[in-house]
Amino acid sequence: MTEPNTLSKRLRKLIDTVQHNERTLQRFQEIEVRLISVDDFAALLDTLVTDLARAFDLSVVTLWLDARVPYVGELLHGDSAPVADSRHLRGGHADERGLVLPGETGAPWLGQPTDLPPALRAEFFDPVDEPRSAAILPIESGAGVCAYLCLGSADAGRFTADMATDLLKRFAIFVSAGLVNVVHRQRLRRQGVTDALTALPNRRYFDARLREEIQRAARVAEPVACLFIDIDLFRQFNDTFGHDAGDRALMAVGSCIRRTVRQGETVARYGGEELVALVQGDTRRACIAAERVRAAVEALVIHDDRGAPLHLTVSIGVAARAIKQISTDTSVTANALIEAADRAMQLAKSSGRNRVEAHREDAGAVV
Repeated sequence: MTEPNTLSKRLRKLIDTVQHNERTLQRFQEIEVRLISVDDFAALLDTLVTDLARAFDLSVVTLWLDARVPYVGELLHGDSAPVADSRHLRGGHADERGLVLPGETGAPWLGQPTDLPPALRAEFFDPVDEPRSAAILPIESGAGVCAYLCLGSADAGRFTADMATDLLKRFAIFVSAGLVNVVHRQRLRRQGVTDALTALPNRRYFDARLREEIQRAARVAEPVACLFIDIDLFRQFNDTFGHDAGDRALMAVGSCIRRTVRQGETVARYGGEELVALVQGDTRRACIAAERVRAAVEALVIHDDRGAPLHLTVSIGVAARAIKQISTDTSVTANALIEAADRAMQLAKSSGRNRVEAHREDAGAVV
């Protein structure tokens, strides 16, 4: 009876393996369908870092984007990404940072992060919550590798070098298709939501983006913070140096703010010399971000028509809200947040300009 029992166990094990593979494939397919149907980069990133992580019990998922690839650079430096920390969204120029995975070119890398060269390990993983094992998937486009998707597990034996990678390679193809689709959709939408002078998103885009972020923040129980930024004495600047210099100043300040905030945080021209930014964190963290912006603009050098250096400063109001529940009408919360940041900016103006003030009177403020 030993041989039949052994065969029965082997057959049972084979059936269990087949059923497990089928369930795994089904979960991958569900995520793949979402990836190719999302409307924007925020939804794509959420599908990867939230839905994928939950479906496969991953401790962390990080998308690393190569900014040298034109359409990927749009996503990395654009304003449609969610307010994401570096655990989930990273990037840069792969050539400059020498990003080359060990092993076969274009193939997924599986193993423990400690097995990677130190530079690669630092690029892909946050030391605070580095996974014990990981799978790194090169995401290819027509121009070669355009991104890397890092799947991390708390189990040291979850991803090993001897594992089959067919499903991972297939999944990487869908991630690539999702990135391309998102870029095309965003380019079409951008035609009506971009400020012609600064190339920043306009007020219409920012208002819509803020409502989306309020809904997301309620879902994950995180605060939403807004910076209201006004260029000090801008009318006087225009009257003194001319409107051409004023236009150059607006473009320079807008670019400066965009470079200063974190990847994925939204910066927009709200009207005239007013700009706004949607940033991550509570009031304290938002004030730190605002101070970085203030100092960066103060150090900015702009030139008049004769090439003489000119300087500007900004006054910044900060407001943050903890969103406790998702409302069907987020416009009320969004308007209240912007108005609070605007009042804080007016306080910064009346207190001497070139400073940051936080709104703290509202019961909904997050200090």
